Amino acid sequence: MRTRYLRIVAGGLVAAIAICGGASASSTLPALQSGGGGGNAADLDPAVTRRIDADVQQVMQRFQVPGAAIAVIVDGKPLYSRAYGLRDRERALLVRTDTPFEIGSITKQFTAAAIVQLQEAGKVQLDDPLARYLPHAPHASEVTLRHLLTHTSGLHEYFDGPEAEVDDLVTRPIDFDDLIARIAGQPLDFPPGTRWSYSNTGYALLGKVIETVSGEHYRDYLQQHMLAPLGMTHTFTLADSDRLAGMAVGYRHEQGALQRSPYFHPDWSGAAGFLVSTLDDLARWDAALSGGKVVSAAGYAQMKTSFATADGKPVGYGLGLFVDAVYGQARVGHTGGAQGFTTADEYYPDHGLRILAFTNLGDKKPEAGVTMTNLVFAALHPDIVAAWERPVVGEVAAVRDSAKASFRQLQNGTDYSAFSNDLRGKLAAGIGAGLMSSVGPYGEPTDMVFKGTSQGEKGTLYSYVAEFGPGAFVGYTVRLDETGHVAGFAIE
Repeated sequence: MRTRYLRIVAGGLVAAIAICGGASASSTLPALQSGGGGGNAADLDPAVTRRIDADVQQVMQRFQVPGAAIAVIVDGKPLYSRAYGLRDRERALLVRTDTPFEIGSITKQFTAAAIVQLQEAGKVQLDDPLARYLPHAPHASEVTLRHLLTHTSGLHEYFDGPEAEVDDLVTRPIDFDDLIARIAGQPLDFPPGTRWSYSNTGYALLGKVIETVSGEHYRDYLQQHMLAPLGMTHTFTLADSDRLAGMAVGYRHEQGALQRSPYFHPDWSGAAGFLVSTLDDLARWDAALSGGKVVSAAGYAQMKTSFATADGKPVGYGLGLFVDAVYGQARVGHTGGAQGFTTADEYYPDHGLRILAFTNLGDKKPEAGVTMTNLVFAALHPDIVAAWERPVVGEVAAVRDSAKASFRQLQNGTDYSAFSNDLRGKLAAGIGAGLMSSVGPYGEPTDMVFKGTSQGEKGTLYSYVAEFGPGAFVGYTVRLDETGHVAGFAIE
């Protein structure tokens, strides 16, 4: 259950930490191999497939990704699918292109589509208060179904808590009432509809709405109204994982060592992220959803339209789908993250291009899945990416030096000498530790590309993109004070 962003206030700017890939150099893995079940790249230029393969394997080495599977579909036609590495390190079993992976929060588009289906059947209305369906839910009279779908409800996140404590709790069963009780006594984080904050809580509640309205268990609803009609015979849930032949094993780094990820009980994810699927099944879903076989064309248009807050600002998220851009190109899709998996399902409407990437590495910062979709896009459209990477003229050398030095200090978590006195104190008091854990694993940037200036409330903002190898980059914007120190910054 993963969001693309974390947010931290830093010197008057909001720092949004994009989960978009990159990592520090790491110990060498065994030689990577294409998995059994092979690959299909007959319709791509061999030079493109060689670049994709080389860049994927570079990312796998840097991140220590055990295994991955990738598919490319253009205008509905499968052009490329390939498997890499190991689905099970202990038994040295290869990934196949039909290997099932946990897809985490990609599940959310299934939940959102189910709500839209029920709306089209006249059984719910998106702007109804939650109280109409779940009268005893927290803040049920204040939030609507649309708020839940778009992550604008203000409901607190039920996964919040010390990481070690939550890691222990999620291995055990929990019923819905106890899950929601974790946030029941807490006030809203903000008035509904005024801000965006990724919320698994909202999607857990939507799952219960589906059950209440349909009279079916959530899993049964998906099976009867989506999976079976679409012929998705290789999509399951975490509850099925023990009996799924050939499923990928999940891994993550703990104290620098790659280890098998702990068990994640399906009660904790449910409608927010408990599906397991294959490349082919997810591609089948995507084609059906966009082609009017799951919801109407108007319903799908709602799903892929960004919600706007009360002040009219788009949040970059529709109904179960991110609506954003990468390399300056429009993108609609979702990432997924679990204890041992990161995945991405991304569509680029201006190119009729869909890229799917599954990995069995669950590291949150950075995420391997979306990094792989980035690098595949770059291999397919090198001219677009080269133009996007081209620095803007007019860069000031002193500002570049401050940007580079301050970014590295954020990564290292010590010596905040490039920052103003006020911001230095805030970083040392705790903000810096969180930023170090978020951007430190990317390693030293390979380049810091100047992207231009804009005027903020407190002065000129200088924007850069820090690059870390294939598919891995973060935006970094700084504002300097009169002494040349960084007095505000944003990471996105």
